[in-house]
Amino acid sequence: MTNCDVVILGAGPYGLAAGNHLKQIKGLEVRVFGEPMSFWEHNMPTGMFLRSNWTATQIADPNSRLTLENYQVENGNHLFQPVPLDRFVQYGKWYQRRALPDLDRRKVSRIGSDAQGFRVSLSDGETFTSKRVVIAAGINSFAWLPPDFQKFPSDLASHTSTHSDFRKFAGKDVLVIGGGQSALESAALLHESGAAPEVFARSRQIHWLQGWASKTLHHGLGKFTNRLLYAPTDVGPAGMSQLMARPDLLKRLPRSLQDRLRKRAVRPAGARWLVDRLREVPIHLGRSIVSVGSTGERMNVRFDDGSERSVHHVLLGTGYRIDVSKYDFLAPELVKSLRTFNGYPVLQQGLETSIPGLHILGAPAVWSFGPLLQFVSGTHYASRALTRSIASK
Repeated sequence: MTNCDVVILGAGPYGLAAGNHLKQIKGLEVRVFGEPMSFWEHNMPTGMFLRSNWTATQIADPNSRLTLENYQVENGNHLFQPVPLDRFVQYGKWYQRRALPDLDRRKVSRIGSDAQGFRVSLSDGETFTSKRVVIAAGINSFAWLPPDFQKFPSDLASHTSTHSDFRKFAGKDVLVIGGGQSALESAALLHESGAAPEVFARSRQIHWLQGWASKTLHHGLGKFTNRLLYAPTDVGPAGMSQLMARPDLLKRLPRSLQDRLRKRAVRPAGARWLVDRLREVPIHLGRSIVSVGSTGERMNVRFDDGSERSVHHVLLGTGYRIDVSKYDFLAPELVKSLRTFNGYPVLQQGLETSIPGLHILGAPAVWSFGPLLQFVSGTHYASRALTRSIASK
């Protein structure tokens, strides 16, 4: 049985950046598995735009060559802000071809423990060992449906992540649940696809980004003030943005303060460029669901104010709840040995879990290192921290 030094599971921004950085370590054998940018391509809707700014949309590259600017020059594709989803996917695939041309697209079916470190099994039957494993498998396993909707078939109720094209809802009534970017942008795309969406959210107001105060701080007080208040990573409001960009510093704060800052930095919000696109979409705030049922091919939903809706489909923009035990490729003995808190792995330096040699990147690292790790801009910190840790050992 063959062996290698590091296996990376996942070929989204975090897996690509990690593989690119680790390959700079001479003599280190690194194997990266996954379909490049698959979650972005298949679990996000056509017509979507990225909410992050230009600098925060760059995938980390140790040589600073695989930038959006160089992608434009080489491919003749002009990009603008907000960056369209399809162009970002193309950028990610271009990054992969340049940085990791030997990417292995086979599926990893199981990762278990082994005397040499870890035993890795592929879907075609190949098995090998690796001294270290880096999980960068994204959030698809963590899409959360409220319990009231879990018993209904997907043609009546579904999570926003299960759709890449809303045109199939043309001519249908769709109830959209949620007040964050995913729910709001889905409602706009549904409307533009010929559906009749209606948005309901528990929050009493929608937080629109880039309001008057934010624009003034970003652009009205000069570049120096902008750089002082906002980090290029673009996570968190003025001032707090600089702390969110420094996960090692954030990690030193008392746990209760970390939790409060994290919630404030990434509260549900919508991009301001959605406002005009939602003018003809009814939005109801401060509403909670009290009962759900179905009659034939329609969903019946009743709210706490006594109002009811009968619709063809309920689309749930209810986010994700991290629970690493839901990674079906992790062997039970590894899941049992992992130290976790509310589903999040408890990580130490180098984003290493309580199991020596097992690292987890991306959104599951948020509890340990802050909200930066759930955004593309977090690839810069994660890949550098991972590389330093492995190189030192």
